[in-house]
Amino acid sequence: MRARIVVRVQTESFDVAAEAALLTQGCTNIGALVSFTGLCRDEGGALAALEIEHYPGMAEAEIHRAALEAASRWPLEGVLAVHRHGLIRPGEPIVLVITASLHRGEAFVAASFLMDYLKTEAPFWKKRHLADEGTGHWVQAKARDHAAAEKWRA
Repeated sequence: MRARIVVRVQTESFDVAAEAALLTQGCTNIGALVSFTGLCRDEGGALAALEIEHYPGMAEAEIHRAALEAASRWPLEGVLAVHRHGLIRPGEPIVLVITASLHRGEAFVAASFLMDYLKTEAPFWKKRHLADEGTGHWVQAKARDHAAAEKWRA
């Protein structure tokens, strides 16, 4: 069976339970559903907002490619990745990854793989808008994010 893959890049927030229901609808062979939701943090009150830009079409295609890779590496029944763009305020969700499999091990590792990809390789550009400065500063992936992603290249 081929995994059900859902990828969206959108400005709107999302409902985790509704997205999980969408991914698993009609599937009775799923034994594990792992979800990760990334939130915008305020960085100790310093961050007013995070602005995320992307190339429409390209971002979705690249994330879909990564989801297909995850489904080829692990026996997944479903993969969902939703990433927001636009101006996101502290406390709001940014990203959602859900993986579904017969067993939890595969679902956990596939979700980790996809999040490492989204943090380091996905074609998004992030700008921090600071509370006291107003203007934004572009953000790069951190060294620890690249180190985490490196394990998947082996």
